Amino acid sequence: MRIAIMGAGGVGGYFGAKLAQAGHDVTFIARGRHLAAMREHGLLVRSANGDIHLAKPVVTDDPSGIAPVDAVLFAVKLWDTEDAAAQIAPLLTRSGVVIPFQNGVESMERVGAVVGGARVLGGTAHIAATIGAPGVIVHTGTMARLRFGAAGREPPVVARDLAAAFREAAVDADVVVDITRALWEKFCFLASFAGLTAASRQPVGVIRADPEMRPVLEAAITEAWTLGRA
Repeated sequence: MRIAIMGAGGVGGYFGAKLAQAGHDVTFIARGRHLAAMREHGLLVRSANGDIHLAKPVVTDDPSGIAPVDAVLFAVKLWDTEDAAAQIAPLLTRSGVVIPFQNGVESMERVGAVVGGARVLGGTAHIAATIGAPGVIVHTGTMARLRFGAAGREPPVVARDLAAAFREAAVDADVVVDITRALWEKFCFLASFAGLTAASRQPVGVIRADPEMRPVLEAAITEAWTLGRA
């Protein structure tokens, strides 16, 4: 498959490296010092699942120079969504799809408003990874799971093909029937877990064991769940 990685940070860098290692045609779109380091030294992924070093990854800061692709893995920060979506729109002319792997529940609509909703799938990435240094992705733990699918319709064939490509690359990936539910499940987890651990400066184990903080965690989960049901 021909795949573009829009945003080669923790999520895009890790999963893109796995696909490239398995022999797929992967182009990373990056910028700044990260881009320069990848060009000079390659892309290194440090992971308990096995380190990866791509000595000469295909990397650019100009999506306009890339030929149309089968799929774009969209992993930029939320505040860059519309600008990044406009940049990758020309890559989708060959019946390609874009899959936002971002936090929150609005990415499909925001990206679809730029490139067309029919070209957008939804996706969730469950991984703890970040840029440890320019050109280096650090994956914490072993969890690395992807779920994606179309909202309210049958997923296109390319979604099944992409899931198969990920599995060939030893990635836990699958197409789900109800991607909207999957997005909200992750949102309910992050909104409560990340919000309360940040506010209290405590790990979740401490919060769960504390008689005052545990009810707050439960209330935060219930609030996000209630919003999703509404």
